[in-house]
Amino acid sequence: MSFSKPFQLARREISRNEFRMATLNRPGKIVCIGRNYREHAKEMGNEVPTEPLFFLKPSSSIIADGQPIVLPAQSERVEFEGEIGIVIGSAIKRASESEAERAIGGIVALNDVTARDLQKKDSQWTRAKGFDTFCPIGAVSNGSHDLSNLTVMTRVNGVEKQRASSDEMVFSIGKLLSYVSHVMTLEPGDIVATGTPSGVGPLAVGDIVEIEVVGVSKVSNPVEARA
Repeated sequence: MSFSKPFQLARREISRNEFRMATLNRPGKIVCIGRNYREHAKEMGNEVPTEPLFFLKPSSSIIADGQPIVLPAQSERVEFEGEIGIVIGSAIKRASESEAERAIGGIVALNDVTARDLQKKDSQWTRAKGFDTFCPIGAVSNGSHDLSNLTVMTRVNGVEKQRASSDEMVFSIGKLLSYVSHVMTLEPGDIVATGTPSGVGPLAVGDIVEIEVVGVSKVSNPVEARA
């Protein structure tokens, strides 16, 4: 599997400084937020967190639009998780919410593909979330967007499975970025996946799964079995 196809991040201005990243093959890190929509926490049988719950996904899991999600032999149930991804434009460390929001370099559609059976089996989520091809990412939009009014949706074979607005998040995007930055420095090109809404479900060979941040970014990928 090749990961050489870059996704693009165009020019934008952040706090009077021009930010440009011509191509980005892999971010330094992908920080994923768990259970950030109440209904998703409920469907998984979990309590809503009282503070952001996060974990890391390896950058080697990234694929681009059109590249296949490959179902691993180790799992019998792989599921889609459509998410709003935030690309960091300038480094932040122990940032306030407003500082964190000013550091945003772009928004991207992201699929946090998960081997659900392995997630339940393991005491932590690295294996379930970390297989190659388990992080499809669309083109980055770096225009001006209302962070409280972004809609993420998922379609499988053209049928809508997930839809939610960012104003339904337990923790807002600015709060998430600030919280993470008090644990680890977020650097240019890093991605923060802000959590998936309810409606997650299984993928099968031959499916086409599409994640869209409506009017902003989308990514569509076929599903294949490991050769």
